[in-house]
Amino acid sequence: MKPLVDALKTEIRRLARKEVKAETTATSQAVAKFRHDIAQLKRELAETRKKLTFLEGQERRRIAEPDAPASDEGDVRFSARSVKAQRRRTGLSAADYGKLVGVSQLTVYNWENGKSRPRKAQLDALVGLRGIGKREALAKLELIDANAAKAPKRRGRPPKKK
Repeated sequence: MKPLVDALKTEIRRLARKEVKAETTATSQAVAKFRHDIAQLKRELAETRKKLTFLEGQERRRIAEPDAPASDEGDVRFSARSVKAQRRRTGLSAADYGKLVGVSQLTVYNWENGKSRPRKAQLDALVGLRGIGKREALAKLELIDANAAKAPKRRGRPPKKK
């Protein structure tokens, strides 16, 4: 009886291994295919992100560059009324308009009231803003706010140098 039991056991083991191997090869092939697909999707995602950052950079440069180039001759006229009219036409607050030019809202207020005049760099920025409309001004402002939000704010005193 003993040899018959051993023969049955070995035959059962052999058949069980054969069935398990048939099931696991199909599963392992599916796993390999899924891994390949995941790797391909990751490559495509990386490529898409790279294109997106490139296009965002292009858009930032396009919006940031002034549409009307400043004249090199220095014959740009400044008028307090024109600054006030430009700001009202775009519908921006003095603070927002100051962000576009790169100054504080108090400076914009002083320009509008004729208490001060802009420097050359600020005058060039004002000339660049002359030709833009409401939508483009809001787009530039949104871009400036987004860049300001990305940059970490430094708080307190700077560290002491040793």
